[in-house]
Amino acid sequence: MFWKRLASGVVLLIAAIIVMYLGDLPLLLSVAVLSLIGQMELYRAIGIDHKAIAVIGYAMTAVYYVLLYMQGRAYVAAMMVGALIVFMTAYVITFPEYKTEEITGAFFGMCYVSVLMSYVYLTRMLHDGLFTVWLILLCSWGCDTLAYCTGMLIGRHKMVPKLSPKKTWEGAVGGVLGAALLGFIYGVLFRNKMTSTISPLISCSVACGVGAVISMIGDLAASAIKRNHDIKDFGHCIPGHGGILDRFDSVLFTAPAIYYTLTLVEKFIK
Repeated sequence: MFWKRLASGVVLLIAAIIVMYLGDLPLLLSVAVLSLIGQMELYRAIGIDHKAIAVIGYAMTAVYYVLLYMQGRAYVAAMMVGALIVFMTAYVITFPEYKTEEITGAFFGMCYVSVLMSYVYLTRMLHDGLFTVWLILLCSWGCDTLAYCTGMLIGRHKMVPKLSPKKTWEGAVGGVLGAALLGFIYGVLFRNKMTSTISPLISCSVACGVGAVISMIGDLAASAIKRNHDIKDFGHCIPGHGGILDRFDSVLFTAPAIYYTLTLVEKFIK
């Protein structure tokens, strides 16, 4: 199991390095595919994957990414509003075929998976995106690893025992501080490459610190969904890791956190 998990992790890392380096259309297509798979996993978990409303959800995700590539971040809110109108139109026209929670679940699936995942692409498309996009993985996976190690060493106070019995407040603090430190070190190493970033050390450390806090919410949110629907994993497409949502649950929350924190820090420093 360990070697299978390690091999899958190495393959994922190599793939991430390639598409993130290339950016633009290759990254957009990769993120879109991951979003659709993750959306499918969530729809299966909540029991609507076999219904026509799921097809509408996939179509809305495809349209979202096409428009995102053409128009950029300026129309993210407009795209989400448009998708909601489409879902509600389907709800009205087919009434009473779908229950309210099925429609809201379909829309939630698009926002939770596809829209949040798209911030990996949006971060890469920033001026210094070739370097800042790595903060997403550094923060997400770094926080997870350091929180686990800190929790194992000095963890005493349970964070959310009913949801995740092994997580402790000490581990959470260790994960956040560790992620901020990793961000600082990353800023030191690549500050000369970030020509559009005013203070790489401050921006990277703050972004990773904030992102670490948000990443824990993403991880726990995914756990809550699985517990609510009595499933162990969202899928099995990544050997040793489970599904896309099992591997990228914290990344979904970290990506927009990194994107907006970098933007706000830059404006504050100016």
